[in-house]
Amino acid sequence: MQCERLIKQIKAWYIHVSNETMAPARMVSFIQKHAAECDICLEDPDLQEEIEKITEMILPESKIPKAVRMQQEQEEQEKRAAENEDSSEGTADIE
Repeated sequence: MQCERLIKQIKAWYIHVSNETMAPARMVSFIQKHAAECDICLEDPDLQEEIEKITEMILPESKIPKAVRMQQEQEEQEKRAAENEDSSEGTADIE
């Protein structure tokens, strides 16, 4: 994360979330809004991945949008399938 302003805001917002004076979903909304409008954030290639990590940390599973949950589940299934293929190829070499 390259934007110092966003880092400071995230820390402040997280304190509000911890004190239960701000909803986690609102914090995520503020982060996304800032990222969409800030020149520094728009140029940061890793920012979206970092926002996803923060979202996973602070939002309970039930509050993550259904489309995002479905995409995460699909990615996990594809990863498991690839791992299974890799492990089955390794046993074929042994025989």
